[in-house]
Amino acid sequence: MGYLSTLARYKEWADEVFLHTVSRLPAAELTAPRPILFGSLIRTLNHSYAMDYVWQSHLLGKHHGLTSRNPENCPDIGDLADAQRTIDRWYVDYVGSLSEKSFDEVVTFEFIGGGTGSMTRSDILLHVVNHTTYHRGHAADILYSINVFPPATDFPVFLRETRKLQHAIT
Repeated sequence: MGYLSTLARYKEWADEVFLHTVSRLPAAELTAPRPILFGSLIRTLNHSYAMDYVWQSHLLGKHHGLTSRNPENCPDIGDLADAQRTIDRWYVDYVGSLSEKSFDEVVTFEFIGGGTGSMTRSDILLHVVNHTTYHRGHAADILYSINVFPPATDFPVFLRETRKLQHAIT
């Protein structure tokens, strides 16, 4: 499914652009308490990463081991950025490895809060991209509140930037 490949690459690009800006902030700004569900900028980004890991585990049919959507253990920004880059690349490669038929396979899983769920692989992949975009918006709002202008991570900007890159290569 070409659109899922594009969306996985979009997520990878947007996370990288955003993390480039965030990783230059002082640690105190990353960990400062904020009026947001996850409590701070870094914990919001860690939540996004943790849920990427949970959905990766569901797709692979393995147990993720998390008991909260807001894990107590939160790495520093360097380690978190490295982990996010690794899992983003995994998603790009994973989408590229699936057969057309595989996208429609139903994956059954346990929600962290309890209960069973099931979604197709394509729906999970769409959710992963959408979920991160949602929380990147939360993180961008925090940046605005500390007078840091977040980078543009809109889908049309991704298309423009990556097409510019493709033209430069050819």
